[in-house]
Amino acid sequence: MDIQERLTAFAMLGAEWVMWLLVVLSVVVLAIVLERAYYLIATRDDIDALKKSLLDRLRGGDVDGAMKRLKASKAFEARIALSGLEGAEDGAASAEEKMAGEARLAKLAMERNLAFVGTVGNNAPFVGLLGTVIGIIRAFHELESSGGQVSSGLMSEIGEALVATAIGLLVALPAVAFFNLFQRSIRARLARGDALGHEVLAFLKSTAIPAGGPFRSKAKKGEKSKASDDDADEE
Repeated sequence: MDIQERLTAFAMLGAEWVMWLLVVLSVVVLAIVLERAYYLIATRDDIDALKKSLLDRLRGGDVDGAMKRLKASKAFEARIALSGLEGAEDGAASAEEKMAGEARLAKLAMERNLAFVGTVGNNAPFVGLLGTVIGIIRAFHELESSGGQVSSGLMSEIGEALVATAIGLLVALPAVAFFNLFQRSIRARLARGDALGHEVLAFLKSTAIPAGGPFRSKAKKGEKSKASDDDADEE
């Protein structure tokens, strides 16, 4: 039996298994979409209120309070900013690198299983097309069996072929839509996290951090130094 005969014998099994495969893929995609939607909603926070609260504490010198506020938030944006404050004693450059690393981890966490959704969205039409090809092969076989006469069996095979294509499109379109929606949401959250991290970074660059000591404003340090110079001049 040559390759053509083998493929013909395979096609004669019908396209029903292709349609069931598409149904299974759609169920898996739906499960992932619901899980990701719940996960992203559960890790949200009011970033504007978080930013205001964070800046108020930092400007007031309450770094511990700022860290506690960030730890209380479930948002990835807060984790990014928190990683910067936790690495502040190593310098602003180190804090920036830690925030960049935390942002990458946050991206991986939010994108978990989305690659499968994107793959199904891109390839479901081709799976449906496979079912269509199988249906057309069976339709030609039916046409040959009926001696070139149009029969109910022929129309059934053609209908099955078209249904396979339709199911492939019905699976692909929502998958692509949800994949793009999640990707846009993730990019927006990473952008907000980056903005919040830059607020922390700006604060760190404006402070002097002695080794193992508390945060200290450069401005206040300068005022103290100036006062010392004035005292020395008076002496």
